[in-house]
Amino acid sequence: MTSAPPPPPTDLDADVLIVGAGPAGLGLANLLGRQRVRALVLEQLPELIDFPRGVGLDDESLRSLQAMGLVEQVLPHTTPQHVMRLVNGKGRVIAEIKPGTREFGWSRRNAFVQPLVDKVLAQGLDRFDQVELRFEQTVETITDHGDHVEVGVSTPQGPRTLRAHYLVGADGGKSRTRKHIGVSFEGQSPSTRWLVIDVNDDPLGTPNVFLGADPRRPYVSLGLPHAIRRFEFMLFEHEADTVVDDPTFVQGLLKDHVPHPERLNFIRQRVYTHHSRIAGSFRKGRIFLAGDAAHLMPVWQGQGYNSGIRDSTNLAWKLAAVLRGECADTLLDTYDLERREHAKAMIDISVAFGRVIKPTNRVVAGLRDGVAAVLNAAPPVKRHFAEMRYKPMPRYHHGAVVDATTGQAGRSAAELTGRSHPVASANTKVSPVGVQFIQPRVDTASESNVLLDDLIGPTWAVLCWGANPAQMFSADDLLTLKALGATLISLRPVTQLDNDPPADGTVVAADRTGELKRWFDDRPTPVVFLRPDRFVAAAGLTQDAPALLAALLTAISFPAA
Repeated sequence: MTSAPPPPPTDLDADVLIVGAGPAGLGLANLLGRQRVRALVLEQLPELIDFPRGVGLDDESLRSLQAMGLVEQVLPHTTPQHVMRLVNGKGRVIAEIKPGTREFGWSRRNAFVQPLVDKVLAQGLDRFDQVELRFEQTVETITDHGDHVEVGVSTPQGPRTLRAHYLVGADGGKSRTRKHIGVSFEGQSPSTRWLVIDVNDDPLGTPNVFLGADPRRPYVSLGLPHAIRRFEFMLFEHEADTVVDDPTFVQGLLKDHVPHPERLNFIRQRVYTHHSRIAGSFRKGRIFLAGDAAHLMPVWQGQGYNSGIRDSTNLAWKLAAVLRGECADTLLDTYDLERREHAKAMIDISVAFGRVIKPTNRVVAGLRDGVAAVLNAAPPVKRHFAEMRYKPMPRYHHGAVVDATTGQAGRSAAELTGRSHPVASANTKVSPVGVQFIQPRVDTASESNVLLDDLIGPTWAVLCWGANPAQMFSADDLLTLKALGATLISLRPVTQLDNDPPADGTVVAADRTGELKRWFDDRPTPVVFLRPDRFVAAAGLTQDAPALLAALLTAISFPAA
């Protein structure tokens, strides 16, 4: 008879060890703290990096910061509606990107100052007794024992051994965690180099981004909060990295951009290369990769920082659910299933955008400008770029999802293919499953103008338009939803806010902006199951709700499934 495996040790230093105090690591630690998970962040450096790196924060990341309870502290370090203009060598606009949408509750494009936002994330950990950040901690060894992870750490006080249920390597592009576990890092690091120059007391004052597709020397000029400006210039092969320390060379680059380059208040000057790489796997046993340790991408779409935050948002609720015993460990396999595909898509779009900017051949640049002029003459194409419709939004085809047509657990087709009248007459056949739900403002009986995520809290939710979702489920189903901590919400027009107030704990939310009604008008899915990361896990008709719940429990490896 085979004996059962021994239980994991109970004298662990943390539930989750996080290697690296960058945005992915700090974001994950805050989200785990909100879920009451014990987390320990280990950072090799003596303090947070204090110079600007990432400069673009999107609406998805602001929504994650909202989930961390830190968005109000971050907003003062951002510039909302950050317009990007792609200009040619003559300064003419080739394309303008200025999305006005706020479908997820926040401005789609925002400039930000990374060191100040990272500081907010680090200080946010002080709210949690069970979360700790330690500096000058170098992870030397990692051992996955099957039931826990053990790491050997060098510290100023000498070597230490730490143990946890899981480990997340968020330790950057040169990740020692990734190397420890032997995961490949596929892709390329092109030879093109860029000189980045950050200055205080912005000498121009223009608030937006200019990407200079100038064949003489491609450049970037970017206004940031707190009167910081960033310039970036492509270096040619014959120009050594040491030009960064040559004032004459640097001032020569800046003379066409700044009236008096010799008067600038420099923060830093550095040469860097754009990388396009992705790890062969984001999980190996009890060890995970997140942020730059899992993927590197060129800066053109400002998605490196945001992709790391997406990783943390996806992984945090799954780790918490498994550690609480709500779901089996197999749920954690969906992290790689869901995140790798979108990370790869963001790398590809960033590389493609760079190819538009970087040509130094005047003939190629002229052809590009001609094509851009033709495309800009077509309003639909112009809107496509202006509203960032080209940006691949995350859509999970496999993972913690249920197909809206077949009810199959673990997968979701992008299109609804059912033949029922609700589907046949719908304005859209695009499935809402596997994508983020909108975040409008709503009213309740006691509050007004509340963002939907704040009403739900950091947990699951079942939304139903016009009815009480609690009445769709059996008593056993309701106990299961309670075990998941799910919030039940009846969405209604504002005219019906006070109708039939439920006595079963269901929350009534009034659609003060009309956005929710428009969303449900277009889709034959009046019942929506929302994951803690605000992605739609399942959706369908009212009578489908019990079957969708059963399939969802299978998809998330709920023990009762």
